[in-house]
Amino acid sequence: MKIAIAKDGSRVSEHFGRCEGYAIFHVQDSIIFRQDDLANPGHEPGRLPAFLSEHGVDLVIAGGMGPRAVELFRRNGIEVIIGVSGPVEFVAQDYIAGRLSVGESSCHHGHEHCDGMH
Repeated sequence: MKIAIAKDGSRVSEHFGRCEGYAIFHVQDSIIFRQDDLANPGHEPGRLPAFLSEHGVDLVIAGGMGPRAVELFRRNGIEVIIGVSGPVEFVAQDYIAGRLSVGESSCHHGHEHCDGMH
């Protein structure tokens, strides 16, 4: 399994589409390894789901994401978890340990800001 966590610096990004990049983790036999990070390629309709799908991502974790983006990821076979905050490394470890704390999406101000699809 491959996980992409939207990040700004070392923390989970509140705004998926506007994050600086994605921390990529590979999970094998309940062990998680950090791989190279991917830079955010920018905003174009439908680009981010296709981009991460091309990189073999199975799961995206972010602070916030609009409903249109969530649907586009699901259509690309990528699971989405939103409402997450904290240091990327801790979030990855919490996910694999089954103790990831999920709240509400941090996207509350219009879909164009959080979808990253415009």
